[in-house]
This record gives sequence, structure tokens and C-alpha cells, in this order.
Amino acid sequence: MLPADINRSIALQWIDAFNEHDIEKLLSLYADDAIHFSPKLKIKQPETQGWVSGKDALRHWWAGSFQSIPSLQYNLVNLIVNEAQLLMEYLRKADGAPDMMVAEILEISNGLIIKSRVYHS
Repeated sequence: MLPADINRSIALQWIDAFNEHDIEKLLSLYADDAIHFSPKLKIKQPETQGWVSGKDALRHWWAGSFQSIPSLQYNLVNLIVNEAQLLMEYLRKADGAPDMMVAEILEISNGLIIKSRVYHS
């Protein structure tokens, strides 16, 4: 399988794990020392400047999201993939909130996500 095909598979697994709210399945796609940026993290935890590092920090961040927004789902709209990274565009859906277009860039090395950045409209 070519690297871009592996990365496409990672993206699809990522969407599935997120929509299942399966944190451990989601974390299995990340390197132990992966870093993640989110503008919502920057607002909710300003001391982080929007960045978290490592699986424990990611687990904590996503657990809070899944608990506070149990209906949270992502509908994949577009996927652009190369050998080292991918760009996902998806529609964020949650009961009682307007739909939001989101873009997320995942950098991948040795079959694992090493860095992710999310951008909201």
C-alpha cells in the first residue's frame, strides 16, 4: 500500500473513531508524543496557547468534548492526501448548535499522526 493510501485510511479511521466517540480507537492513530492545536482549546484553556501534547492530554481534551456534547458528529466533506499529511474538511454537527465547517490537517510519520491542527469557520 502506498503512503498516501495509508494516510487516506488513517483519515477514514479517524472520522469513524471520532463519530463513535471511541477515544482509545482515536488515540491508537496517534504517536505517543503527538501534538494538537485547537482554537477552542486556546479559549477554554488559555495557558496552553491552543496546544496539547501527548496522548494523555488528547484523551482529556476529547473526553471533555464527548461528555459535554454527546451528539457531536463529523460528516466528511473533502479529503486531500499526500505521503506526509492530509487535509480533512468536515461538517461539525451537534444538537442545539449550528452546523460548522471545520478543516483539520494531520501530519503523519511511520503510520501515526504526529501533529494535528484544527480550524473552524
